[in-house]
Amino acid sequence: MNKLVDYKLLLASKSPRRKQLVSMLGFGVEVVEVDADENINDGVSPSEIPGLLAERKSLSYTEEIASNEILLTADTLVVLNDVVLGKPHSRQEAFDILSLLSGKKHQVYTGVCLRTSKNVKLFTEATDVYFKTLSTSEINYYLDNYNYSDKAGSYGIQEWVGMIGVERIEGDFYNVMGLPIARLYKEIMAL
Repeated sequence: MNKLVDYKLLLASKSPRRKQLVSMLGFGVEVVEVDADENINDGVSPSEIPGLLAERKSLSYTEEIASNEILLTADTLVVLNDVVLGKPHSRQEAFDILSLLSGKKHQVYTGVCLRTSKNVKLFTEATDVYFKTLSTSEINYYLDNYNYSDKAGSYGIQEWVGMIGVERIEGDFYNVMGLPIARLYKEIMAL
């Protein structure tokens, strides 16, 4: 297990959830800034977008990466019927997104790019999420009491609406939170 202590992850993410998840793996974590264009041209499959964005974020980091550091960039998307449901820009948009997800299965894709001074590894993980039918009052309760604005698909699986609304998932639970932890650990150890 000394291998874990020897590496520091440079996490290029403002997400407190990602920082918490990576810290729980046993690595030292330093949050770093990246400024990448997150616009994707038409013609790209929704399942490919997170990987492309994770790679673009990685390439926008121009500082030198030390031999004991791993740069970690990621992007998560919620997709319903091949339509990307991003972070909401308003309460009404969040309400509309949750109403769309209600009673349906959707996919959560997280693209991850790991870069060392010598190697780059890019992968995308998919998780199917099944929502029960949410009532208007349940959606409003969630929107009134939780921060939905920084979450793809307007929800956090670890929050109230996830606890009462998600009937089941197929895949990595942590992927829905923003990082496929088991796969991430495996890929880091392979580097």
